[in-house]
Amino acid sequence: MDLKCIFSLTILVSQISLSSTQNVNVVIQGETSIGETDDNFAGLLNLDLKKKCLINAIKAFNPLRIKVGGSLQDQVVYGVGGVKNCPNFMKNEDSLFGFSQGCLPMERWDELNKIFNQTGVKVTFGLNALLGRNRSQIEKGLWVGGWKSQNARDFMKYTISKGYKVDSYEFGNQLSGAGMGASVEAEQDGKDIVVLKNLVKESHPDPKTQPNVLGPSGYYDEKWFNSFLEVSGHDVVDGVTHHIYNLGPAWVSESGGALHGGAKDLSPTFVDGFWYLDQLRMASTYNHKVFCRQTLISGNYALLNTTTSIPNPDYYGALLLHRLMGSTVLAVTQESNPNLRVYAHCAKKKPGISIIFINLSKDSSFNVTLSNYEHQSRNSRSTDVAKPEFRGSKDREEYHLAALAGNIQGQIVLLNDVPMVPTETFDIPTMEPKLVNASTPISIAAHSIVYVTIRDFQAPACA
Repeated sequence: MDLKCIFSLTILVSQISLSSTQNVNVVIQGETSIGETDDNFAGLLNLDLKKKCLINAIKAFNPLRIKVGGSLQDQVVYGVGGVKNCPNFMKNEDSLFGFSQGCLPMERWDELNKIFNQTGVKVTFGLNALLGRNRSQIEKGLWVGGWKSQNARDFMKYTISKGYKVDSYEFGNQLSGAGMGASVEAEQDGKDIVVLKNLVKESHPDPKTQPNVLGPSGYYDEKWFNSFLEVSGHDVVDGVTHHIYNLGPAWVSESGGALHGGAKDLSPTFVDGFWYLDQLRMASTYNHKVFCRQTLISGNYALLNTTTSIPNPDYYGALLLHRLMGSTVLAVTQESNPNLRVYAHCAKKKPGISIIFINLSKDSSFNVTLSNYEHQSRNSRSTDVAKPEFRGSKDREEYHLAALAGNIQGQIVLLNDVPMVPTETFDIPTMEPKLVNASTPISIAAHSIVYVTIRDFQAPACA
């Protein structure tokens, strides 16, 4: 007997406005997943690592993946082995990004690993991919020549000798295609990442503890990426990484909404969450495994205030997503209202599913009701069988995020009407859901973000 049942969740939404009421139909298919994310799906040289708020903000994710790298990573040497002079970065208008070459002292690497171990961080380390190359005399911005791996070799040797754990090494930063300030030809970068892969294998002979190799960590250029992967070959690049900046010109290994430190009146405010959380979930529906926010700390686009380490609004949205949304992504169809974004995953803590609603409208709120549909196929015939409106027997768990006093460009976020600010001892505030009778509609206020976990919705993909 060829009998298959596909269960899906239909969400009926009534739009509340002064002019009309519009019904919106959303279908969440619970039979199969459409993607899987990694479970850790978020200025270190001068950062005060002793701030309790910083430590607690990192601990709350349990674990958080941190990428050590960024714009200046291809100008960093590591103060180990043959490197005897270890200078700080200095302003130099003739150098890449306006800074001279700088150095990561091993004493600072020791301090960083102390906090990494203390907070359970998973580390992705961005390696300098310009070492050994020179500026082209013919093409502006192009760097030519092969990568010199000795400094990276010495760095890995030191890291291993100290027992520090690096989850992955990423090769270079924004060198693909036309690059950002500097670029490397795809063929050369493909050859050099093979050198890095062999170095990682040599340094970590046990496959179980061997760090992944990631790249090319730049803006997507189809021709460049295809050539890079063709040259590097199979089983070299463990994760293909690229950058996304929607307000400026695989893994998303870097994204911050706006380039060059972010937008002062946008990136550290509540309104940035509409872009950030939508981008996170949209990437997951296309089977991206990891999404790294630029940055944890440093710049306007940081999750934490650079001066105080106090969380910005996006931190709380990301923390809820990390705690509630599991790695299995469910298909969602939202037919008629572009202002309401809906994404669903299996719940992080079984059973059930977790849904995120993002209301982009400043005027309209929504009342959401849920219905089940069962899709049956027997041999070549299939039918959709409408089931009664979904009414769970358990209370829903709801988390409503909104801006204080409706000011979406403010930096205070409310969770279920409670301001999210660290405690007097700099602990991250408790983030508890409100329990709502499952027979009532889900209320989505204008300009709000709502997480909902339904424990008794039976999605076979989440079993």
